[in-house]
Amino acid sequence: MLVDSHTHLDSPEFSGELDHVLDQAERAGVTRLLTIGCVSQNLEAIPRALSLAQEHPHIFAALGVHPHDAGGYTEEIGREILRTMDHPKVIGWGEIGLDYYYQNSDAESQITCLRSQLDLALRAEKPVIIHSRAAAEPTCSMLEEYVRHGLRGVLHCFTYDQTIADRCLDFGFYLSFGGIVTFPKAQELQSIARRTPCDRYLLETDSPYLAPVPFRGKTNQPAYVVKVAEKLAQLRNVDVATVARESSQNFERLFGLR
Repeated sequence: MLVDSHTHLDSPEFSGELDHVLDQAERAGVTRLLTIGCVSQNLEAIPRALSLAQEHPHIFAALGVHPHDAGGYTEEIGREILRTMDHPKVIGWGEIGLDYYYQNSDAESQITCLRSQLDLALRAEKPVIIHSRAAAEPTCSMLEEYVRHGLRGVLHCFTYDQTIADRCLDFGFYLSFGGIVTFPKAQELQSIARRTPCDRYLLETDSPYLAPVPFRGKTNQPAYVVKVAEKLAQLRNVDVATVARESSQNFERLFGLR
């Protein structure tokens, strides 16, 4: 019984094939999915995510402005997202964060956008899903400030080193592992996955991106979270059922589900 804690079900790659993708996930034992609505200026991601969550009992939604779109962020967009947080199927705010690798938005815009959304997430009492790439120190510095006020959340698709992992765990945050942990050269990340406490990790696909081995280079899908679970079971020297149980319980605890 697995959870895919981070997927983009409204992506064009799934257009016309979503029913098949969801069926494959069910056959693989994926019982819950969190679809991430990346909100931009046109706000189209909001109704798409809500529709998916409303139509499927096992799908939940999170909404936020991705750092790539931070340059177009406005307070009104933030308020529109905040209005969705009362919906019973909206369980998180994200993905949000900092991405200094692609620089699709300048650093100042990203920081302003992230700070505003962290403020709103605290107001909504929702956990956050954090995207961070090539921005470990500024991300940690901002999270450290906000966890003092009760912020909770997860570092999605974690790929930093053990020092940053320990720092985020000290904050009370969770670490989420996806397909990259299955890559042969990801030895440091595999070590982190091995050492992360059993009550502080999640599984994800980030589909349609970053498919795990042996599907690397293909369109990722929620069913492939099984491969992530199998890798973590191998690394942690436990069976897959244990990884499935622990990661599912962690998902439920973080997002307030039963």
